Amino acid sequence: MATKKLTFEQSITRLDEIVKALERGDRPLEDALTLFEEGTGLIRSCGKVLDEAEQKVVKLQRGADGAPEETPFTEEE
Repeated sequence: MATKKLTFEQSITRLDEIVKALERGDRPLEDALTLFEEGTGLIRSCGKVLDEAEQKVVKLQRGADGAPEETPFTEEE
């Protein structure tokens, strides 16, 4: 599954599957490590997607005329 580019939602679903498999504790150590490595890669990928999405977030504020206007999201606020 690591060779195919997954969507964010597919990655989250796969992460859930990996966590459940590791929590069962019935995998041989080598398989568990492979799943763990896949999971950490998916976490990095999802984190990157979330970081990129955060940069695109726009905060709505009221303009001088009372109508909403878009302003770039900043972390200071």
